[in-house]
Amino acid sequence: MSGTRRLRPPRFGALRGRIKPLNEWNTLVVGVVGLTLCALLCLGAYRADSLPLIGGGTEYTADFTEAAGLRTGDEVRIAGVRVGEVTGVDLDGDRVKVSFRVEDAWVGDSSRVAIGIKTLLGSKYLALDPLGSEEQDPDERIPSSRTASPYDVTEAFQQLGEQVGELDTDAIAESFATIADTFENTSPEVGDVLEGMSALSETIASRDAELANLLESADVVSGVLAEQSDAFETLIQDGNVLLEEVRQRRDAIHALFVNTGQLSETLSGIVEDNNAQIQPTLDALNQVTDVLLDNQEQLDAVLATAGPYYRLVGNTVGNGQWLDIYACGLVPSSYMPPGTAPESGCMPPRPGGGQ
Repeated sequence: MSGTRRLRPPRFGALRGRIKPLNEWNTLVVGVVGLTLCALLCLGAYRADSLPLIGGGTEYTADFTEAAGLRTGDEVRIAGVRVGEVTGVDLDGDRVKVSFRVEDAWVGDSSRVAIGIKTLLGSKYLALDPLGSEEQDPDERIPSSRTASPYDVTEAFQQLGEQVGELDTDAIAESFATIADTFENTSPEVGDVLEGMSALSETIASRDAELANLLESADVVSGVLAEQSDAFETLIQDGNVLLEEVRQRRDAIHALFVNTGQLSETLSGIVEDNNAQIQPTLDALNQVTDVLLDNQEQLDAVLATAGPYYRLVGNTVGNGQWLDIYACGLVPSSYMPPGTAPESGCMPPRPGGGQ
């Protein structure tokens, strides 16, 4: 192909000459681009759970008549198993819009959502009951007819305390007394009923201060428990850690028992394999033990006699490099110096005498 001209790729040096060096770039543009990239990276790291490839899951919304203390970040559970979390709790007109994300779980078009009480201290979670044959459309809200809020006992006590505090017990007692006087001339049964109502009103009036103190104390206790919610959660978490450690120790103890059983089986096998060599030795030891038991009295007598003998031998050789010996009867008493012969038999001389 002599008539055609082959184009050569540009050399690296030529490309290098076309690109400006970094020190010739506009520093303002480089700074703006760098800060923009850093801001995008920080935003992506902060909202990583919302990214389609990292966060995962499907986000749904539901209408509630009240929030009931539900917060962003609370768990979403199906049959007690966590499948997601609450991503937003916002007021939308006269309703509360709750947004939540669910991952790897079926949400049907008839699903019901309820706000459940997680702990006695007031922590909440979102309980999801996946119902329906078709999948729930994420763009459509779950209506309030398929949602439910819990009954807040603390709030009920607070409302009861406020209502009791607003009651005029004296006026109520006076009203009952007036009614009793009005129906004084009626039948005895009506009079008894009204007298009982009057007595009831007087009892309530006399216990008004105690009831108010009780409700105030209940309000204080509920407030203290709410303030210590984090501490109780920490305590429960530490208890979970302790139980996990006990469970791990239980596995170690179980492994120890298993290894001990295997060791006993191994030792039993060794004993069975060496029974022919060990049995004669054990028989000989049994015979030696029987002989010692048969001669126990003689052995006791020997040990009782040997004790004083070894004591005297120790006294004899315990004075250094010589022996202390008392010999009696080797020399006739007539050849012994006066006063050195024993008075009777071979008794040793008294202290202070010569040897």
